[in-house]
Amino acid sequence: MPKTRAPGSIPAPAPARPDQRERLFRIYNQYRLVISLSLVVLLFVDIDGFDTRYRLLGYYQTMVISYLALNIFTGLVMLAGFHPQQRHITLSILLDIVFMHGFLVFSGGITSGLANLIIIAVAAGNILIPTRVGIFYAALAALGSLAVASWSVLAFGETADEIVRAGSLGILYFAAAFLLQNITRRMIKSEELASSRAQSILELEQINQQIIQRMRTGILVTDRFGRIRLANAAAEELLFGNSNEDTSRQLALPAPLRSRLEQWLRSPALRAEPFQANATSPPLQANFTRLHQEEGDQILVFIEDMSKVTQQAQQMKLASLGRLTAGIAHEIRNPLGAISHAAQLMNESRHLEAADRKMLEIVQRHSRRVNGIIENVLDLSRRQPADSERVDIAQWLEEFVEDYQQTARSASSRPVQIQLELPARLPPAPLDRSQMEQVLVNLCDNGLRYSEAQTGEPLLKISAGATADGERTYIDIRDYGPGISAENRTSVFEPFFTTDKSGTGLGLYLARELCEANQAHLALLQDNLPGCCFRITFAHQGRLI
Repeated sequence: MPKTRAPGSIPAPAPARPDQRERLFRIYNQYRLVISLSLVVLLFVDIDGFDTRYRLLGYYQTMVISYLALNIFTGLVMLAGFHPQQRHITLSILLDIVFMHGFLVFSGGITSGLANLIIIAVAAGNILIPTRVGIFYAALAALGSLAVASWSVLAFGETADEIVRAGSLGILYFAAAFLLQNITRRMIKSEELASSRAQSILELEQINQQIIQRMRTGILVTDRFGRIRLANAAAEELLFGNSNEDTSRQLALPAPLRSRLEQWLRSPALRAEPFQANATSPPLQANFTRLHQEEGDQILVFIEDMSKVTQQAQQMKLASLGRLTAGIAHEIRNPLGAISHAAQLMNESRHLEAADRKMLEIVQRHSRRVNGIIENVLDLSRRQPADSERVDIAQWLEEFVEDYQQTARSASSRPVQIQLELPARLPPAPLDRSQMEQVLVNLCDNGLRYSEAQTGEPLLKISAGATADGERTYIDIRDYGPGISAENRTSVFEPFFTTDKSGTGLGLYLARELCEANQAHLALLQDNLPGCCFRITFAHQGRLI
């Protein structure tokens, strides 16, 4: 199991990262190429005032050319894609120290300016590998310089100043090693701390991105002209009916939202009115704010689903009503049962006149209606949360239509005609089978009743399809009845609203509530076709909550 590090802790100093070490070694090898080329050029160019004394010129030339060849070979190997490891870098530094001391032996000795190149080699070794190996470089260089100085005194009769200078160079080697190791360790520590914080910021940004994409509130970033720069999945679904994140960069604000943006730009203090992005979208509320107060170039838009706020208020009202109904159900049902039973007994009498029988029918019909209202309100208060699963919509609809037709055939003498249209492929959807079957039964019962009243035949059409992004499924339930008037379209999902004298006004409200509990949306389509059409749009299959 990988070890974790406490937040804010600083890691122990470590050698430079492989990629950084390789980059530094490439730079150092370029420096070596320049130096070796310069030394070769100096063999053939006699510059006035430059000390070109050589003790053993032939050996010196051989070493310089060999050093150039070694550096060219190293450069070509790295150019071909070779990635040097720590052992390769160590070997290169050691060879540099050996070659530099060889130059000193065969040229002017320790007093030559070439001795300064050894300091650079030791410094490079401590930068590339800031460990104990760097101290070894300094020690090796110091011993080598003392050996060259001693050999110069013994073989060529140089003065003791050579040994003193070699000792001074040894001190410089160790000073450079300790100083650069300290600086390199601090740099590595700072770089690792910066890298750790950058990684933390990146992880935090990814978490924020996930949170924003998972939010049920729509979030948009747009300019003053309505061009969308960024949109989360909820905004895509609420405004455009899809959750494809890439399309937000190519879309503009819908016309209703664009007009409210223009109103807000003129009067920022006014609250925008609710709107609908399209015929199937829920009522939405937009709130605007500038993303950068100084520049004011981009505008942040929050899109709220107003149906949820309305539903919460209605749920509170119906919850209170449900508790009240549950509390007095016994008191209501007892006299209601007595009234219904008495009406049935009176209806069996042979001495009732036609007018009295008509009054009894009214009593029985309204008794059933009152009982239905009580049952529906109790169902709302006792509703269980959705137990969602991914469902194959095509197979589920085929099974539902078959079961529904069998049930309707046994309950009525007239055959029910349901036309089912399914495409070749539908994405699965998350839903609770029992709850959504209750929704379909409600919509089918209403549709067949209105179709039969209008055409004389219980006709219905159920079709399914995928949204524009191909990721979500919808179901259309269309009847052939008289349709819903324009003034009643906004009220059909309100509780207790009905145009049927025998209805309770809770069927469509309960259907929408069950859809919302399954992350689906129930809407009334506005088209020019006969009858009316209700559409259920399911959530994305990946949003199983």
